[in-house]
Amino acid sequence: MAHAYIVETARTAGGRRGGALRDWHPANLGAEVLNALVARSGIDGAVIDDVIVGCVSQGGEQSFAFGRNCVLASNLPQSVPAVTIDRQCGSSQQAVQFAAQAVMSGTQDVVVAMGVESMTRVPMGSNVSLYAKAGLGEGPFSDRIEARYGTKNFSQFIGAEMVAQKHGFTRAELDAYALESHRRAAAARDGGAFDAEIIPLAIDGGMHTRDEGIRDDATLDGISSVKLLDPDGMISAANASQICDGAAGVLVVSEAALKKYNLTPKARIVNLTVTAGDPVIMLEEPLPATDRALERAGMKIDDIDLFEVNEAFAPIPMAWAKHTGADPAKLNVNGGAIALGHPLGASGARLMTTLVHSLHARGQRYGLQTMCEGGGIANVTIIEAL
Repeated sequence: MAHAYIVETARTAGGRRGGALRDWHPANLGAEVLNALVARSGIDGAVIDDVIVGCVSQGGEQSFAFGRNCVLASNLPQSVPAVTIDRQCGSSQQAVQFAAQAVMSGTQDVVVAMGVESMTRVPMGSNVSLYAKAGLGEGPFSDRIEARYGTKNFSQFIGAEMVAQKHGFTRAELDAYALESHRRAAAARDGGAFDAEIIPLAIDGGMHTRDEGIRDDATLDGISSVKLLDPDGMISAANASQICDGAAGVLVVSEAALKKYNLTPKARIVNLTVTAGDPVIMLEEPLPATDRALERAGMKIDDIDLFEVNEAFAPIPMAWAKHTGADPAKLNVNGGAIALGHPLGASGARLMTTLVHSLHARGQRYGLQTMCEGGGIANVTIIEAL
């Protein structure tokens, strides 16, 4: 079977809600990623066969063929096509997998997979809530779905509580995990681990090059004092991912393109898996999805050197590690979305960018990325650093 290779990755530094990236139109954020991928790889942008853009809240500034608008705002020629996809939080991880599938099938040779989300300018869920406020329609969950599952209240927050309870975690454990995320992210930032990943963006007063969500002053007492989302639960804003603005992208090519355009691969894509399960608990699917991916790849959990498991909520990577038996020291080594932020549609490509760079920085070989997604879906991608 033909192989797919990652030759370049790039991301913006995360911006807090209303923070450094508040004045950046999301199409321009995407454009900067495209420009960086072309500049860093040295490829002629005109040879890009397609641009696949993950975005969750496709409304307002992120509507109307949003992926195409990212291209039109970039330095790429207008001959480059684009498409926008939504697999909820896994949107740009799925973009990577679609790009790899296109290359592996032989139908395309050079594909950009990326994601963009401005949660400041297009608030989370606004593509649903604004319709509801206008009295248009009944919402995304039809009567058939309600009859099948007994509810229309499919909530990631409820799902996170269900996962925490099912796996026997305490709030103290969730808060301790959150603190470690900040500590690891701060150490990675201070050690220069993110420098090669990040695209500097012009903002008032200088350039945006540092993830705004990292709390250098985080303490367990401070995290534990944050109000719970449900008084009877364990989830708080402090042990959940941060609302974030950002964009990230990955350039995926065929072996023929490597030779034709004299490109140097950073990684080879080993396995592409997507599974789906219970949409009510919703966020637990990375566990069986990882089992399936390892089985299909003929690998064991100990064969993997580094793991990126999206920190949508602390109990998700914790339950994943408990289920798989993965070494916690290999998990989210540079922190995760609790500290770095979770710009929804961009997070999949952000995790992949960090995973590729982390493997190279440590001289390690195999990496696995997974994340929980709305509707009870999960993607798993295994790569080999080259």
